[in-house]
Amino acid sequence: MHQFKAILSIIGINPYISVPDNILTAIFQQAQKSKGPIPVCGTVNGLPYQQNLVRYKGEWRLYINTSMLKNSPKRIGETLDITITWDASDRTISPHPKLMSALAKNPKAQEKLESLPKSLQKEIIKYISSLKTEESIDRNVQRAIDFLLGKGSFIGRKNV
Repeated sequence: MHQFKAILSIIGINPYISVPDNILTAIFQQAQKSKGPIPVCGTVNGLPYQQNLVRYKGEWRLYINTSMLKNSPKRIGETLDITITWDASDRTISPHPKLMSALAKNPKAQEKLESLPKSLQKEIIKYISSLKTEESIDRNVQRAIDFLLGKGSFIGRKNV
């Protein structure tokens, strides 16, 4: 586990911290990669988090969302105590059974989902899997199928 202090910055509407180069190098070695999102975990001011390191505009960033740090957008400029390490845990999210059933009944939607970039597939699966009520699951599974068939919008997108 690596420990450091960092000033909370913002790009657009997203609060983030920069990870020191020596720590990035160690994480890259642990992860055996230095491209794409890199899963990490640790603490922000003593509270645990699980997140991805991502490279944006040439700089590796650890985005600090409100589940990691309460009111993070209002705390820009604050110095944070950070611990970080590569997270080797399995982060696979299984599709909701109702989504799987709906896709099995609609091969065109299944084919379209499989043709999407992995990140968008994951976003759709993660969104539906995180829903709490059966009503919202049913409603959003139908919206996802319609979206995959080119009808309507879903997860902030108008078409695929």
